[in-house]
Amino acid sequence: MLDLPRSVRLALWLRAGIEGRATVDEVLRAVRGDDEPHTVDWVGDDTAAWAPAPGDDGTEDLRPALERLLPRAAGVRVVLPVPGDVVGLRGPSAMIKAAMDAGECVFVDLSPNTRVTAGASGSVDAVGLVPEVTEFGSWLEPGTMVTWRAWSVAAAPAPAGDMGSLADADRMLREALREAIEALADLDVSRWREDASDRIAAIRDGGLDRRAAPGSTPPRALRVLASASRVRAIVDLATQDDGAAIVGWQANVRRAALRDVGEVARRAMVAATNAPR
Repeated sequence: MLDLPRSVRLALWLRAGIEGRATVDEVLRAVRGDDEPHTVDWVGDDTAAWAPAPGDDGTEDLRPALERLLPRAAGVRVVLPVPGDVVGLRGPSAMIKAAMDAGECVFVDLSPNTRVTAGASGSVDAVGLVPEVTEFGSWLEPGTMVTWRAWSVAAAPAPAGDMGSLADADRMLREALREAIEALADLDVSRWREDASDRIAAIRDGGLDRRAAPGSTPPRALRVLASASRVRAIVDLATQDDGAAIVGWQANVRRAALRDVGEVARRAMVAATNAPR
């Protein structure tokens, strides 16, 4: 079963909620998946004007946070930043660092009539949410806790238009998927890694988790999201090892090619998530 980054899930389902196509309960179930119930940590003094008093541990459940955010929201977008490509990423330095460390974040743009003035940030135009993920348990009984760190953002991030159009992303992904599959074949990972055959089959045949995206997601965007998820899974598997009996320069060339393919998938995923409906 293929899946999407948590920030992509949250952005897709929040948009459906803003459009009246999903309830808070549906958003919560989809975003949580198999995790423990998600929480929100409102970071910084500037959130005090509109965030509630947190619990004893400084956080609150995701439900009340969404119940307050959705009526205020005008739009939502995801950013999947990497070093050298931080398109659309703005906000306090602590938030930018957290987003870079996580490789993902969500911006919820506030409606003009619901914006507030708060502390040093001035007008709060958006909320930035970055997931902090903690794994616990054992391989037999694994568990995941997620806390969304929330910051006030003084200026809503500009749309990530230079990620390209959805049509361009669709076309480039088809080529990237072919290259990724060829890389797996060249590595012949199923011959030298016992677990690889099952994982390759799961990637090849798997579809997106039905909770990953709402039913209102346009078919082309859904197709791009699924293809991007498949490419990223292939790249992740193929870059865990360099394969059997290849020389150093071949490994370097292959890693560089896979990085390029992974970049196509990352940018396509952002384009599909943020594409106008």
